[in-house]
Amino acid sequence: MTKNKFTQTNTAAIILALIVSLSFASCKKSKTGEDKSQPEIYAVTDLTNRSIHQVAVNYGDWIIIKGKNLSTTYKVDFNSVLASDSLIYADDTSVTVKIPATLPAPADNPITVTTKYGSATYNFKILQPAPVITSFDPGAGPSGQEVTIKGSYFGGVSSVKFDDLDATIISNTKEEIKVTVPAGVTVAYIHVTTGSGTVRSALRYGLKYEVFTNALTAGWTYSPSSANVTYNATITDTVKRGTNSLRIDFKGSFSYLRLVKTVAMSTTGYQGIKFSMYAPASFLDKKVRIYMNGSTTATYTITVTKINEWIDYELPFVNFGNPATITQIIFNEFSGTAGLPRQIYVDDLGLY
Repeated sequence: MTKNKFTQTNTAAIILALIVSLSFASCKKSKTGEDKSQPEIYAVTDLTNRSIHQVAVNYGDWIIIKGKNLSTTYKVDFNSVLASDSLIYADDTSVTVKIPATLPAPADNPITVTTKYGSATYNFKILQPAPVITSFDPGAGPSGQEVTIKGSYFGGVSSVKFDDLDATIISNTKEEIKVTVPAGVTVAYIHVTTGSGTVRSALRYGLKYEVFTNALTAGWTYSPSSANVTYNATITDTVKRGTNSLRIDFKGSFSYLRLVKTVAMSTTGYQGIKFSMYAPASFLDKKVRIYMNGSTTATYTITVTKINEWIDYELPFVNFGNPATITQIIFNEFSGTAGLPRQIYVDDLGLY
């Protein structure tokens, strides 16, 4: 009997202790855990230098937002663009988050953190990366012509230059700029400048000498010694610039079209050849070899990876053994595979 009484008394004491312990733990959690106070932000750091307060970061960076009352954060807004839910980690004094890759402004993109109990906004500079030029069209033409430059991070563009000549900006978005070619431009790189930096186009704009635009330039002919090939220089439905392009129909493996300069011309003052080429689906993963003056010891081979679009090529003379003169430019089907005939289109062929 005494034993049972002791057991009952001991059990009651244990239950009481558990209740007190749970009550204490509950009070402790409420005090130091989830706080219902409004969130506050006082700094931003990057993940490398977590103790150094940053004055600016870039689109797409990981950052740590420092503050307090942040543990219930469920949304981070960068100038109206939400960060992905899966890229937000929060505790009471910090939020680790990845900035979206694209934001509305080139620099001023305030951060808003929203918790269960309110929001806080921090004015901060999040800078777009330096601009990127992916293409421009057309690839050549006279002064005053309109050119469309495509790429990314063009927000806040301050200037477009053709080498050191300023172009007039007609319009621009984050991914496209329309300009007019300044007077005096023959061949030039295109430079785009924003608050984040300046980028130069990979290829040059323009031609110093034209071999084919709407037709072969005087002094050039289609050689009868071309092999197993036909051509049409009056194509109007697949054109890069102007009214006509040159279609080359390769009838057999390794067939070629030879363009001949009746009087050899010096390469002095020129750096290489340029042209635009359009390949239909039948040419996907097939090869076109370019060579000059009939010599097959120094050539340039293109493997077609993009179809149904114009691709620009700029080939320095070093690819062709640095010839002192030009007498021929040859386009050669170089796949040697079944599926012929197949064709390509060529436009804006010339020297730069």
